[in-house]
Amino acid sequence: MAVAGIVAEYDPFHMGHAWHIAQTRRALGEETAVLCVMSGSWTQRGQCALTDKWTRSALAIRGGADLVLELPLPWAISSAEGFARGAVETLAATGVVDVLSFGSESADPVGLARLAQLLDSEPYRQALARSLEGGTPFAAARQRAVRALLREEGEGGDLSELLSHPNDNLAVEYLRSLNALHSSIRPLAVERKGASHDSPSPTEGFASASHIRSLARAGEWAEVERWTPPGTAEILQRAGLARMENVERAMLARLRTMTEADFAALTDSAGREGLPARLVRSARQAATLEEFYELAKTRRYAHARIRRLALRAFLGLREADMPRRPQYLRVLAFSGRGQALLKEMKKRSTLPILTKAAHVRSLEPAARALFDLESRGTDLFGLCFDIIRPCGMDYTTGPIKE
Repeated sequence: MAVAGIVAEYDPFHMGHAWHIAQTRRALGEETAVLCVMSGSWTQRGQCALTDKWTRSALAIRGGADLVLELPLPWAISSAEGFARGAVETLAATGVVDVLSFGSESADPVGLARLAQLLDSEPYRQALARSLEGGTPFAAARQRAVRALLREEGEGGDLSELLSHPNDNLAVEYLRSLNALHSSIRPLAVERKGASHDSPSPTEGFASASHIRSLARAGEWAEVERWTPPGTAEILQRAGLARMENVERAMLARLRTMTEADFAALTDSAGREGLPARLVRSARQAATLEEFYELAKTRRYAHARIRRLALRAFLGLREADMPRRPQYLRVLAFSGRGQALLKEMKKRSTLPILTKAAHVRSLEPAARALFDLESRGTDLFGLCFDIIRPCGMDYTTGPIKE
């Protein structure tokens, strides 16, 4: 039996996600087990998830997944490179995953592999440094550097355009991570169908997760049900929805009290280009989070990067708190086939497997520190609900069996 790994946020799980799982099994065999690594309470866009991680992971099991593991917080709210590295290291540590299946706009495995190789080359690093001169945004500088190298080497077409596609960009980072780990996990590119990540309207019978979140928060449940697997809308309603507006003042309070040294200590800040001073000024002027993001962003530091920095500030996630790699495998949900997969993982995993809160007590200090950080993130996530959730849910909530 093959085991396919999928990395996702499932925020929330929708028809496009179900299609991806189905296409993965179509390519590898219907008996393929699907193991997912999913973000927890907070997402890569620097915002709260639509609802809690146990509800979202249970919906993934109902939609065709067999086992859902949590992507620890530091990597869940990282850049594409960090997000991919943490997820791939988690998949590799299970010892059971054969294939990494990912969505791709281009479905061009050869082109994606070439880009992954190029981005890890010394000529690219030199070209990127030149391209960044003058304050060019990182994404544009990277694409320009890749385009120049491809032309120098006489390669036809323009593979650099793939880096402007969100799924292709992430796919390249998955491949880079597999290469860096010298992993035997094989990549599988599944062509993405339907609406793009932030599309405001459905396309080809699929709606984006952002559109579905907007519908849910507006209370348009019939429309949510239309674009998600049966029963999803009712489950989301019962679970309750998280909203950033509920923690806006708390976040602003945190930002207003931070010093330049505090901002410089955040992951991904590093005190470069006077950013900490700019963040202090922006925090003291802004009356809303959106105003803070707008005031703080620069050509080099885009909106999404500033959102992640603000979230790290709120969560108290400093560079010093970031371990080099994941420290454990946290189980969120599983099916019957997933339970069998867990038994195999216990024989082959290179990291401790957490299925009970009591297991945390047996972890090494670095792993316990990471779990405590995760728990703090979940406790603060509880403030995002209209009815505030209690602290300690990471210690009191076990995996969901569907």
